[in-house]
Amino acid sequence: MVLKKQSILLFMVFLIGCFLCACGNEDSDASESLVEDTEEVSSTEKTKSAEEEAAEQWEKGYDLPVDEQEKEEAETDCKKQMELYFDIYETADNGTSSNVVLDDETVLEIQRELKNTGCPVTTMVTYSNMENHESVDIFLKECKEGKEGSAVIYEVHNDGGLGRMKFIFDGTDMYVVSTRGIWNADNKPGISCISYTRLKEWEYTEKGWFCYELCVPEPPEVSEIMDGSCLIRVKPRTEEQREMSERCVRGLGYQGQNLLCSNWNTGNMSELDYNGMFEYLYGMKYGEKFNSEDYPNGIPKEEFESLIMEYLPVTAEQIQDYAAFDEENQTYYWVRLGCFNYAPTFFGTSLPEVVDIKENEDGTVTLTVEAVCDMVICDDAVITHELTVRFAENGSFQYLGNEILNDGIMHIPDYQYRIQE
Repeated sequence: MVLKKQSILLFMVFLIGCFLCACGNEDSDASESLVEDTEEVSSTEKTKSAEEEAAEQWEKGYDLPVDEQEKEEAETDCKKQMELYFDIYETADNGTSSNVVLDDETVLEIQRELKNTGCPVTTMVTYSNMENHESVDIFLKECKEGKEGSAVIYEVHNDGGLGRMKFIFDGTDMYVVSTRGIWNADNKPGISCISYTRLKEWEYTEKGWFCYELCVPEPPEVSEIMDGSCLIRVKPRTEEQREMSERCVRGLGYQGQNLLCSNWNTGNMSELDYNGMFEYLYGMKYGEKFNSEDYPNGIPKEEFESLIMEYLPVTAEQIQDYAAFDEENQTYYWVRLGCFNYAPTFFGTSLPEVVDIKENEDGTVTLTVEAVCDMVICDDAVITHELTVRFAENGSFQYLGNEILNDGIMHIPDYQYRIQE
């Protein structure tokens, strides 16, 4: 009986033990299942977060992920093009090793070398034309019609590096893959950066300018406003337009003096800023920047009047009357352009471009000029004006008048005179 009771007790203990083990296993399985479910939810949340971040970045339009094949193609092509003009770069006067700056003629020589590849290539040289522009012209015209496509433009930089821009239009939006090629310390081509960006807006003008604005970081993401505006001249200017632009208007521009941004003629010259224009005319005549340190007490009367009269049909007496003149010291006042006498404007940075040339019966020439602004407003004709000049047989010329067309003067900032009398 005792043994039987002991056996029964042992059997009961065994059953209880099995039951407890089973419960423990169920708890363990439930716990493991809970961990797995939690990990799955966490993984889903992470995936969802990554997807949301990617979507947000695409919405922003900048720092977009570059496809590996696209990246490899861009880097390979850019280096290959650079190798074609290595001899020109190597033998050119590169300035200091830490700050390479090629002269305009060398940059244009590189462009001519790359022209032989048949690829569209432009430069940062003022008034230079794009070589092999035809394919880009066709691409942009087709984009305006909603046709998908792509085009690559190379740009020779002043340090000898090369930019490669591949514009891609998907029928709705346009993107650009921008690659920056540089020369390494051992004169081997390398890539400093590559980016993929959507164009916020773009336009191809009748005159042949490709105007666009890149998507860039905006406040509050950044503390300062970034300008993504860009302009590329596609259709070429004529050689005569380039020559006249370089000769008659580049040295003036639209800030610091008002020869090109006011209405005047030979019968009304009192409103011109003579004290302001002196340094610009000085640069045009002598080919070097005006050094104010050479004139600590003002600009001597004879030198000032002689230069002004060379470029304008005005007398010495009129200049004394119109300009800020120190009668006691017989000098003309000059002050540097700065924050106290000039409020920077986007218009002031515009580049004057001659777009038409007309010879008049009286022997004068009327140049139709347009102000091209590549900052913020991104406009290939902020104002259009007619500048009348007379050329002499010795190559010199005088400005005879300027007229801003289509009430354009109402849409630009009021001129600030350099010296307030």
